[in-house]
Amino acid sequence: MSAGGYETGRLNLPFVGIATFGKKPYVEDWGSIDADVAILGAPFDFGTQFRPGARFGPRAIREASTLFSFGHAGAYDHEDDATYLGEEVRIVDIGDADIIHTNTEKSHENIEAGVRAILDAGALPVTIGGDHSITIPCINAYEGRGDIHVVQIDAHLDFVDERHGVRNGHGNCMRRAADKEYVTGQTQLGIRNVSSTAKDGYDAARAMGSDILSVRQIRKLGTEAVLDRIPKDARIYITIDIDGFCPSIAPGTGTPSHGGFMYYEVLELMQGIAKRHEVVGLDLVEVAPEYDAGQSTSVLAAQLLLNTLGFIFHART
Repeated sequence: MSAGGYETGRLNLPFVGIATFGKKPYVEDWGSIDADVAILGAPFDFGTQFRPGARFGPRAIREASTLFSFGHAGAYDHEDDATYLGEEVRIVDIGDADIIHTNTEKSHENIEAGVRAILDAGALPVTIGGDHSITIPCINAYEGRGDIHVVQIDAHLDFVDERHGVRNGHGNCMRRAADKEYVTGQTQLGIRNVSSTAKDGYDAARAMGSDILSVRQIRKLGTEAVLDRIPKDARIYITIDIDGFCPSIAPGTGTPSHGGFMYYEVLELMQGIAKRHEVVGLDLVEVAPEYDAGQSTSVLAAQLLLNTLGFIFHART
């Protein structure tokens, strides 16, 4: 190898080594996180109402993310004429929250502890699910840390209050977020077709500050008009359910719903949010690799997370 520059050291191709997220350093001790971004796995899928398997989502997304781990100088985007996620952005992977089988409460507590540790360290939490119930402990971790507005990408509203005594499943997550006094409202994007939430849930969501748009409504409005609907100066928490995308590009999920987003539609929303707002947290959920022929869903998830992080930190410079 030549002396100097990125030609020195190990080539470290994507299929070599340990599959941390983006092949970033692993930090086992949650009390010693020193980074700008910390990745937490939440391999929990006891909240599903149909096909299980999202417990394997974090592992699959991490492996897919190695595809985008070439070099250390960041990724140059010729359309934006910008380099994203260079060496100045410190990303670590802190592994997974411990999951206690059949025990939703304890598993959620462990996920919340991980997000709290990241926030206490001054880093941006990025949590990889798992089913969408993991957003409940993620949002819980923001108590006492100022107001937030939640932006959701999803096929389903997930605003069921309680059904047969269940309050913390993947169909309850956005209702549980709305219950928090520090959640000032929600922008729920991509909601379409038959949902797990009945009409009274939609009425309750709007009464509690939700702005609900389907994919077709968003296409009619356009990206900038949708971004204008998000409250100005709001601190944003983003939650992305992979079933918000069309299953033609994201088949690997438990509850696929046709008519979803294409990749650039969501990417442009993420870039616009990053330019206009402080993003204080992010999760991506419901990748179930068992149903993911060709691993396209896992690759989509990894690519979207990395690009979104690139937009967030580019906007901060």
